[in-house]
Amino acid sequence: MTITMYDLAGADPERRFSPYCWRTRLALAHKGLDVDAVPWRFTEKERIAFSGQGLVPVIVDGDRVVHDSWKIAQYLEATYPDRPSLFGDNAPAQIRFIQGWADSILHPAIGRMIIADIVALIDAKDAVYFRESREKRFGMTLEAFSGDREQLLPDFRKSLQPIRLPLADFPFLGGNAPTYADYIVFGAFQWARCTSPFRLLAEDDPVLAWRRRIEGLFGGLASRAPAFD
Repeated sequence: MTITMYDLAGADPERRFSPYCWRTRLALAHKGLDVDAVPWRFTEKERIAFSGQGLVPVIVDGDRVVHDSWKIAQYLEATYPDRPSLFGDNAPAQIRFIQGWADSILHPAIGRMIIADIVALIDAKDAVYFRESREKRFGMTLEAFSGDREQLLPDFRKSLQPIRLPLADFPFLGGNAPTYADYIVFGAFQWARCTSPFRLLAEDDPVLAWRRRIEGLFGGLASRAPAFD
């Protein structure tokens, strides 16, 4: 049975850019499950009202509806235990820590540098909603919010050292094979490469080499997404 997934898209329905949805897309591929990734946009809340909330990702697996990337990962692990484990030898609590770091530290840092570029890639109705809601949150225009990104970049690159440390010994954050920890962190960088031409990573950065390894997984699932690099 094919699982339906509601996946954030830009004006181009092929441009899927949510970091949380990329976690789920890769988790489904990791499990070897068939998925119909349906494009969904910010202002289409009514299309996922059946999930009891208004955010993606949402999956529909038979008569089961699950939202929130972490809950989806737990659901897939529990429902399909005979397929490759998302958590590997890493305890779920350790991966939950990585998710907390990504959501509270990595995402805000990346978002600060790329958010103004997203407006050009979403349809007109979404662009109005996106700009108004974010500018209300930040208390300034998106362009002003991202205006110092060149100055922020060196410190951002230094802050990625916790990712580089395990990659000095292993090809993936999960060790010799990728786990959901990789997909959590990768989702943030995929969000950036799908929405902004601003280069977050230097060419010789081990994090870039790791990112490209993840892009190549599952027949190049992530590498085929419309992106800037």
